Amino acid sequence: MINALTIDIEDWYHILDVEDKKINFENWNKCEDRVEKNTLRLLEILNERNVKATFFILGWIAERHPALVVNIKKAGHEIATHGYAHRLIYKQSHQEFADDLEKSLAIIESITKEKIIGYRGAGFSITAESVWALRIVAERGLKYDSTIFPAKRGHGGLDSAKPYPHLMYFGGNLRLWEFPISVTSVFGKSIPFSGGGYLRLFPYWFIRHAIKSINKKGFPAIIYIHPREIDVDQPRMNLPLDREFKYYVNLSTTEAKIRALLTDFNFAPVREVLGV
Repeated sequence: MINALTIDIEDWYHILDVEDKKINFENWNKCEDRVEKNTLRLLEILNERNVKATFFILGWIAERHPALVVNIKKAGHEIATHGYAHRLIYKQSHQEFADDLEKSLAIIESITKEKIIGYRGAGFSITAESVWALRIVAERGLKYDSTIFPAKRGHGGLDSAKPYPHLMYFGGNLRLWEFPISVTSVFGKSIPFSGGGYLRLFPYWFIRHAIKSINKKGFPAIIYIHPREIDVDQPRMNLPLDREFKYYVNLSTTEAKIRALLTDFNFAPVREVLGV
């Protein structure tokens, strides 16, 4: 079974719903830039194992680091979009969402010189009230989305969604592949494990078992990583205790877990796993 490996290219200050005005959108240019160094380190790790991944890149990052986008593409990885301004989908109007998506596509495609076919929204923020966004993604010619989080979570979550890759139909010939974030079942409850704070929090044996369980059912799992998660020296923000724990727990373990995953499982970009 070939699983999907994904990396969301955003920096340490691209954290949602933080009241600190020093890291709001208007001040991003003033924040210390650490995304390039951390992404290059991830590229080194992937190159060592000859593994290719999908990089969901913020348009805002691509605009400022076009050479980084080129390096990712030259290394043979898939380039997809993470939107432009890292805004929660359910806090945008239909037009604002469409404009953000189109801006990111214009920037990234001008650098890669190829059509982008994949999208992931900030914070996995598809909810029952914002499913409309997926139709817009399909209308803009993209082939797949990976925003649905089929469990309850802080920024959205759609626990009624199918937990495995599936096609979504919007009428006529309009359709879109959805590759939801992988979850495992514990006592009948859907538990996320495959990325972010979940990947850092849970012991590796639990993560390995969860992926094997999904694969045994005949489905691929999907892993997601952020460059900041291998950066133990990143600037720390003043966050509520629960969110501080989520964003900074076990940062020192991330690289070892990535290496273990690359040893124990086969991975490829989303487009190859879905065959699109």
